[in-house]
Amino acid sequence: MQYRPLGKTRITVSEIGFGSWGIGGRTKGATSYGTTDDDESKRALEAAFDAGITLYDTSDLYGYGHSEELIGGVFAGRREKVVIASKVGYVKHGGPHDFSPVRIRQCAEASLRRLRTDYIDLYQLHSPSLDELQRTAGAIEEIQKLKEEGKIRAIGISVKSPQDGFRAVTEFKAESVQVNFNMIDQRILDNGFLDFARDRGIGVIARTPLAFGFLSGTLTDVSFSPDDHRSSWPASQLRRWASAPRMFGFLNEGRGWTPTQIALKFCLYSPAVSSVIPGILHPSEARENASASEFAQFAPEEIARAREVYHSHEFFDTTVKKE
Repeated sequence: MQYRPLGKTRITVSEIGFGSWGIGGRTKGATSYGTTDDDESKRALEAAFDAGITLYDTSDLYGYGHSEELIGGVFAGRREKVVIASKVGYVKHGGPHDFSPVRIRQCAEASLRRLRTDYIDLYQLHSPSLDELQRTAGAIEEIQKLKEEGKIRAIGISVKSPQDGFRAVTEFKAESVQVNFNMIDQRILDNGFLDFARDRGIGVIARTPLAFGFLSGTLTDVSFSPDDHRSSWPASQLRRWASAPRMFGFLNEGRGWTPTQIALKFCLYSPAVSSVIPGILHPSEARENASASEFAQFAPEEIARAREVYHSHEFFDTTVKKE
């Protein structure tokens, strides 16, 4: 496993992280990846740790705290060996946010209890409307107090859209920005945010590197159970995503990698990316993901061709709001 700095935070993270929305388990409505098995989730966390993964990204929203509980339980005796990133802000899935100072404080304390720790390495505001956040008195000041008290080590924002990354840094002083980035969503390359972040020493965590599993090459059926959040997307959108891996198949010429490993390695081409956080449910996924770190990086001309594929196809249904 290779490791990278999280900007100027003095935190070092594995370049492949562990996205833990899925292990939170089923929540009401189309708001999760469905029912999970806690023992399997714990085995996945252990396998990730054994493979050198140190960054575990979670939220009080994932399973309404259950994801945090699992991470806290597995790593209770070796807290200093992992980097835990959590998030705050959602009241419920698809519902309103609450970034009031009182709630930020309450949620941080609750997350600390569930995680069985006295500090969170990276505490992130979870997909805020930046205009709304600007109107919320005391939000940034409260999270700064948590840092001063030693309850968090660094402040981040998980932005709704790549364009929000700039304001997250300039207006809200985020030390790390979590943002969508994958082969079929290259907006942070188009808008220059990666260069912006690199020049300012801002950590960048790339979420959805597998585009909700569609870049893994294992999803050909676009039908999902009602409790799977992907069931809420139009079938036309899902079909576009399901067809994407073969369009980037040239990246595997002479390599023998899996589509998952190709997708992760693409995101790691830029040194501005601190870590990618694919969702992991099973030990085999943890090992497959982690192994991509050891592979040689793509050549510049291969990345250029992947950029051309992206720009010559419309991977998003323009009738669907993209965040």
